[in-house]
Amino acid sequence: MHTPTVLVTAAIVVERGRVLLSQRKPGSHLAGKWEFPGGKVQPGEDPREGLRRELGEELGIDVTVGEVVDVTFHRYDEADKAVLLLFFEVARVPGSQEPRAIDVAAFAWAGPDELDPARFPAADVAVLHKVRARLA
Repeated sequence: MHTPTVLVTAAIVVERGRVLLSQRKPGSHLAGKWEFPGGKVQPGEDPREGLRRELGEELGIDVTVGEVVDVTFHRYDEADKAVLLLFFEVARVPGSQEPRAIDVAAFAWAGPDELDPARFPAADVAVLHKVRARLA
């Protein structure tokens, strides 16, 4: 039995020493957890384009996607799924709207002391130290 691997992108958006987080919706896998915003890449879609699309759909922001910050593989045995997560450096384009919780439960700008691994999905924990370093 093969567990399918899902390609997922996530954004590291840092502004004024804080990083943008979104909260997973009730009823979803890992509901209530905080994460770096993003989502599944569609078949054949460029991961950077997929991330731009997801940030528009979920938070209503327009962004430019930069370099890869980290790549993580995580298997969620309880959900019989695996994710390959690409974390990208992302910046809002000048004139972009402020984030809004359109297709997420909530969003927040978090400082380094608010990045508690217990609040994040397991797949996001590995990148937390890199993000903290960017906020320092």
